[in-house]
Amino acid sequence: QVQLVESGGGLVQAGGSLRLSCAASGTIFSNKVRRWYRQAPGKQREFVAIITNSGYETYADSVKGRFTISTDNAENKMYLQMNSLKPEDTAVYYCGALVNSQSYWGQGTQVTVSS
Repeated sequence: QVQLVESGGGLVQAGGSLRLSCAASGTIFSNKVRRWYRQAPGKQREFVAIITNSGYETYADSVKGRFTISTDNAENKMYLQMNSLKPEDTAVYYCGALVNSQSYWGQGTQVTVSS
């Protein structure tokens, strides 16, 4: 049974930083396509970043240069380092993994950026 658990969200002032964590169980995280999405109030869930099983990273234009994915294969975890945060980054952030062609998602962690 694949489970993903996010943590690390919170309230931060504009210009600040946060690091989100995603812990996986029930699967080997490092050889899966892993991604971060976010959903702001009243909006659809949107793509933030993705890392493939070969380590190739892609970012949404809105976060490029400010957000960075990293992984800890020994701990079966993935991180999203978020710098220079803006109020428009406020959202619930979800980590996801593609396992045997099925998408799994965590419960989300709230990030709130005050101006």
